[in-house]
Amino acid sequence: MTTHPLAALLLLLLLLVMIWSASASEFVFNRFNHSDLLLYGYAQLDPPGILSLTNDTQFTSGRGLYPTKIPAKRPNSSYVLPFSASFIFAMAPYPHVIPGHGIVFLFLPFPGINGSNSAEHLGFLNRTNNGRSDNHMFGVEFDVFENQEFNDIDDNHVGVNVNSLTSNFSTPAGYWPGAGRDGFKELKLNDGTNYQVWVDYRDARLNVSMAPAGIKRPQRNLLSVDLNLSDVFLDEMYVGFTSATGTLAQSHKILAWSFSNSNFSLSDELITTGLPSFRLPAASILKSKGFIAGVTVGSFVLVFGLLALGVFCVIKKHRRDRLRADMEEWEFEYWPHRMTYQEIEAATKGFSAENVIGVGGNGKVYKGVLDGLQVAVKCISHDNGDDGMREFLAEISSLGRLKHRNLVGLRGWCKREKGSFMLVYDYMENGSLDRRVFECEHSFSPMVVN
Repeated sequence: MTTHPLAALLLLLLLLVMIWSASASEFVFNRFNHSDLLLYGYAQLDPPGILSLTNDTQFTSGRGLYPTKIPAKRPNSSYVLPFSASFIFAMAPYPHVIPGHGIVFLFLPFPGINGSNSAEHLGFLNRTNNGRSDNHMFGVEFDVFENQEFNDIDDNHVGVNVNSLTSNFSTPAGYWPGAGRDGFKELKLNDGTNYQVWVDYRDARLNVSMAPAGIKRPQRNLLSVDLNLSDVFLDEMYVGFTSATGTLAQSHKILAWSFSNSNFSLSDELITTGLPSFRLPAASILKSKGFIAGVTVGSFVLVFGLLALGVFCVIKKHRRDRLRADMEEWEFEYWPHRMTYQEIEAATKGFSAENVIGVGGNGKVYKGVLDGLQVAVKCISHDNGDDGMREFLAEISSLGRLKHRNLVGLRGWCKREKGSFMLVYDYMENGSLDRRVFECEHSFSPMVVN
């Protein structure tokens, strides 16, 4: 019996269709029903139509998977089938709770949640099976916890993981607007914003992109890497999402999801507008424990600082009033030139012998440094009685008022107990001061220096 050529062609086409059907999967979910997913752990549809993998319960995990395995490799071949997935997620923070941890889009060979762990393990793997080649696990993580154990680059990144909690590739979360000519815009993963993600794999090339929901896919990929999954994928795999909480907790939500082995434009069928918002209102931030604690501590520091300043001002005024009460009437007239004994003592290194530049009948003259300038300090002993007092008053009443480029400048004076006085002058080199003005064997009086 001879087969007609047209019948043979139709038979071949039917066989190809059957082969293609056996190796192709395609679906779009803009709203989830319970029949659309296998739910494990804390995963649930809350609110209705939205997959919530976790809630505010600490140290828990949740997983949502497509209910049947999908073809992942061509039968009897190592060739990994291409796939295109897109989904919209939100990491929804809770008021007064510090958000943390993340979501993984994953392929795995079995259903359930066995072999996973919460917190920094994202519900993906655990320390016991981490890094094993027989895991046959592949994931794209969106992580908001920096774990040095797994070499995380920061606390807001996207990573590609193969059989391990350590990412093979990772990059800060964000996107390039336009054709990549504009600057990179970082995206805060866990602020409650709805983000759309695109994950494509074809011919051992993986591309990952993301952007705020409602924005078209960026022309420049966030990650574009060579990755051979032939030893990772089995002929059929489960696909879905996993997430976890630890001490930090938030609700990890999937709002929409598309997947195809052949149609790379199926993501266009996802509804990206009119979605619920999970961002906290600004008022919630003002009421948060951290904000309240910060304001409380700041207020305490401010009040304490003002109190300390007030006490300082009162003490300073008290000292000034007490000082003025002890002053004689003549001292008020020359107040601007008055210095403290401590200043002069420091300037002369404690009136050290090596700083003495002259000795006279009324006392010693010291060389010193005051405010970075050289000075000469003349000490008038209280033992000289009225003569010392007259000399002291003559000096400050004349040099204290006169200003001339050739006149020795009086910088200040100091009065100590029992009638001791000190006069501070500008120091002059070349003998003009120590031999003419500070002629210690003569009366010390102002004069013009030639």
